[in-house]
Amino acid sequence: MSTLDFKRKQIVGRGIPVPGNDIDTDRIIPARFLKEVTFTTMGEHAFEDAKKQNPEHPFNSPAYKGASVLVVGQNFGCGSSREHAPQALMRWGIAAIVGGSFGEIFFGNCVMLGIPCLRASQEDLEWLQREIGRAPQSPVSVDVENQEVKLGNRTVKATIPDGPRNQLVQGTWDSTARRSRRRRGSCRTSLASDCAECGSGSTRTRALKSSRRSCSGPLSARRS
Repeated sequence: MSTLDFKRKQIVGRGIPVPGNDIDTDRIIPARFLKEVTFTTMGEHAFEDAKKQNPEHPFNSPAYKGASVLVVGQNFGCGSSREHAPQALMRWGIAAIVGGSFGEIFFGNCVMLGIPCLRASQEDLEWLQREIGRAPQSPVSVDVENQEVKLGNRTVKATIPDGPRNQLVQGTWDSTARRSRRRRGSCRTSLASDCAECGSGSTRTRALKSSRRSCSGPLSARRS
């Protein structure tokens, strides 16, 4: 079977900026939602407490509805190893993340879901967040293969370690999903536990193990 559906060479979509450093997984998805097993409704609870505390939080704003490229600060996804955090972001609609650095396990869990996490300089992150805020309808192109992000007429450098980059570009980031689709022919979910037809188990353990090797530091999107 071709890996075409799984390749993450380039992701194009509207951006959403979430400024601030050290945003941990508990802020991304509060602990009370960890009882969710299938992650089905996880997306609606992304940044749940932050949205209640701040009515102007980007995830509350209609201007960013349908956005798929998240632009963050330093050490995003730090804290506990809960895979619910990238699951919540993915199910909200996030298909790629650009930041200064990422929590190691968070980074690995994102890779296992096919979500590229690229690192950019602080100056470029601030520019991206500012420009997205000014023109939230403008498309942001995240080129995983060439390690760059483009918005308007400007292209900025954004890096990702070679191992995860090759997995994403070649479409080999989740062999379990590909095997499930080969067997059943209909599964389109990243985790087998999320599919009623292919529910033969979860990739949770494998994601956690892989994440410890993946990071060297730091679905409205169009993928190619």
